Amino acid sequence: MDRAPIPGRRRPQHLDPTWADRLSSLTRPGSARVATVRRVLAAALALTALILLVRGDPADDRVAVVTAAHDLTPGLILAADDVRLVELAASTAPTGSLRTLDDAVGHTLTGPARTGETLTDVRLLGPRLANAATGTTDARVVPIRLADPEVTDLLREGDRVDVLTVDPDTEGPAPNARVLASAATVILVSPKDSGRGARERVVMLALPAGEATTVAAASLSSALTVTFH
Repeated sequence: MDRAPIPGRRRPQHLDPTWADRLSSLTRPGSARVATVRRVLAAALALTALILLVRGDPADDRVAVVTAAHDLTPGLILAADDVRLVELAASTAPTGSLRTLDDAVGHTLTGPARTGETLTDVRLLGPRLANAATGTTDARVVPIRLADPEVTDLLREGDRVDVLTVDPDTEGPAPNARVLASAATVILVSPKDSGRGARERVVMLALPAGEATTVAAASLSSALTVTFH
């Protein structure tokens, strides 16, 4: 016959274990208990990994970036049907990615772009491109036309050139050349027109502000050419 508990007397601890007692008992020596703990921990870790795999990293937000809707050519003034928005993980979006269509439409592309390529601020004509090309914060973009069109045909985006003109004070059959700017970066060469009425091609150079002013002024009245680095 079971005896009724005597009022005021506490049950022995081993007859009324707490959660701490139960957890403690699992960690006491014993191969069976150790194996059980290891299985529980392994199952918990596997479940956590599965949840993270399904949910993804909550800190990796999605952002909209501007990409090329089709293959694009250098010198193209971007229109609305040339670009589109796609979403990327924030961690994979290139630095300087354009985030809205207004950032691209109406601007001039400086280099070729493949379909789906993400467009960045240094792919468009503007101060950021000039700064990146020269490594200075006061860079400018200067358009020039070269005296010899065949030299223009040889230029490519990214080339480094010196800009020269003829010294007007020089007399004689062999006038001296004068260097107007050194190590200018070619950032754009306008496409070559075909047929009648073809326009002279324009070369866009990135230069520090002082040299840019000198070259721009000389282009108004002097023949210009370049030498390659």
